Amino acid sequence: MEENVILIENDEEVLKERCGLAEERILMFPEPLTDPALCEYFTVLRDFIRTCGKERREQKKDRAVNELLFRDLQEERYPQSWLDPAYAVKRAGGIGQLLAVWYAECLSLIASLYEKKIENTAAVLETTIQIFNIFEQDEIIDKEQAVRDVIYDYLYDYAAMMTEDYLKGNCDPDSSFAYDILMNADLSDTGDHSWLYSYGERITGEELLTARLLSELPEEMIEKMAEAYTDGYIRGFAMTGKDIGKKSTVLCYFPLGLDRFMRASVRRFEAAGLRVILNRHPVHLINARFAGNVQPGIYGALNAQFEHDHREDLALFWGDKLKACRLKALDQAGVKLEEKLRKFSGRACVEIFGTAAETPRTRPEAPAYSEYQLQVSREYLQKDHELMNRFMPDEETSFNIIAWPAPSIADVYQARTGMEPAAAYREIFEKIVEINTLPVSRWQEIQQCLIDALDRASFVEVHGCEGNGTDLRIMLHTLIDPASETNFENCLADVNIPAGEVFTSPVLTGTCGLLHVGHVYINGYLFRDLKIRFEDGRVQEYSCENFSDPEEGRQLIRRVIFRNRERLPMGEFAIGTNTVAYAAARHYGIEDRMPVLIAEKTGPHFAVGDTCYSYEEDLATFNPDGKRIIARENECSALRHSAPEQAYFRVHTDITLPYEELGLLTAVSPGGRTDLIRDGRFVLPGTEGLNEALAETGGAV
Repeated sequence: MEENVILIENDEEVLKERCGLAEERILMFPEPLTDPALCEYFTVLRDFIRTCGKERREQKKDRAVNELLFRDLQEERYPQSWLDPAYAVKRAGGIGQLLAVWYAECLSLIASLYEKKIENTAAVLETTIQIFNIFEQDEIIDKEQAVRDVIYDYLYDYAAMMTEDYLKGNCDPDSSFAYDILMNADLSDTGDHSWLYSYGERITGEELLTARLLSELPEEMIEKMAEAYTDGYIRGFAMTGKDIGKKSTVLCYFPLGLDRFMRASVRRFEAAGLRVILNRHPVHLINARFAGNVQPGIYGALNAQFEHDHREDLALFWGDKLKACRLKALDQAGVKLEEKLRKFSGRACVEIFGTAAETPRTRPEAPAYSEYQLQVSREYLQKDHELMNRFMPDEETSFNIIAWPAPSIADVYQARTGMEPAAAYREIFEKIVEINTLPVSRWQEIQQCLIDALDRASFVEVHGCEGNGTDLRIMLHTLIDPASETNFENCLADVNIPAGEVFTSPVLTGTCGLLHVGHVYINGYLFRDLKIRFEDGRVQEYSCENFSDPEEGRQLIRRVIFRNRERLPMGEFAIGTNTVAYAAARHYGIEDRMPVLIAEKTGPHFAVGDTCYSYEEDLATFNPDGKRIIARENECSALRHSAPEQAYFRVHTDITLPYEELGLLTAVSPGGRTDLIRDGRFVLPGTEGLNEALAETGGAV
């Protein structure tokens, strides 16, 4: 035992010495370079790394240090920083793209210094010196390739360490860096919220204002918020027939500022027998910094253009060899952490929404995957799922998601009413609390009326109005035994909060027509005049009016909505019934700020990509009335046993058609036609109560 301790101490001392020597060398940058652009770049890295080193030693954890560390992520500074690939290429030519990618990787030093991850720090610092040395050597002719090779070697050499580190943080409750901060911080209304700077995340006025509001909310409201989130997660297991009693941990994602809500949630989860794990979002390129539709982990303020520019940084290095390296690293880490992974129940996610921002531009200087690389990525994702499914089977894990508003969501309402900003924000926040905690019993009864009518139909027709060109036919599965089977799930605020939708997996063959939405907020982007045409359930054409150049709009759709896929199937058709959320959005002028999670409940919506039951098609799921949901697959996911590489897309993006753009939604059966919604109002007997919220605020007519 003593020998092991000595070895560990010696290793740590060696790592500290390596970091110290590297910092000393970096402090000499940019000499002896003379090229103005390179001198500027390495001076920026030098100053950033010096700030990191100083904070590592002093641990001030205050606002001034935070602003200095994240200086180039400030929206006004970013376009003139070396993080911006457009600026970097303008200053240094083609090699600037690589330099911007490496600066983005250097930002991981912030997380490493607060979490005391010395090996990660040493890896980044020493690689920075290797890159600098290339420019000192005249004999290296192709410096761009040399830099690319150095970064590739860094990714390859440290893949095992960084993959295991991130996976461990996601499944080991003893990795308690963020947990300890959250549970020990002074979250009272008399506090200065300075604990937020301890996480090592970018903190702006938004996070501080959110924390301030939550500190002022009554305890019963905080508990109500936490109950909706935690109880919904646990109910999701019961709904799908999964045994949560076999599990003992849950991974929670949340944006900083919502700490008081999360602390209450942690206590509720722990009272239910689940230890909570809080891990940071991935910061290293090898772990795919910006993968996924949901922002993972704990995180601070985001810079939308930075994330958009760097979302495909790995394209500069990606291929079969690096794919194999990552899969091997994941396999080894999984085996090592198998016991902890077996106890893992799933992810309980929290989002924040409402910040006004310009739509990020897709610039030619930003890295982008080639078609070959996209195919390699698809192969990787399939193998990645197969590997993790060995340790965390889909039939044993679950998830859920809830969303809360950010302070800037109130700007339109505040300007219109003249209210104090804090008061306007609180009013909207409390309304979202009401929406997220609506009584499910009322919605269960109303939604059952819709399901009963839909289960008699062969297909559904959807038509727009008031200039909306939507004209869709959605084919439904045939029920063999209508007395015990149903096509639609009665969604009641378990995995997707709030309540308010019935959904199904359509039959692709025969599903066709145009989906047109005037404006819709998807994955942080506002799409204007979005049009998608389907043929036999697959995307054929698409466009939006975000930019004057139609091709730029198509690129945005392909990247954000389709996740670089083509001809995605319609994986879901649903009818949103949460008219309370719809009316609130119109009242406060925040229709274009609502997240998909809530917006999908405010009209019929359509998901491109996988079905809602991907990887769980063979599980039996029942509605509250006892009927088994049989529409769990389509012609794509039916290939899961014979050709799994063609069955799934790892994409599921919801697109909502709001009530005011909806002219007619009709269930068509062999016996006739039944209108469910007409001119934005529910007309099916038993659903008229949903119109009350619309009428109160002059909603759809």
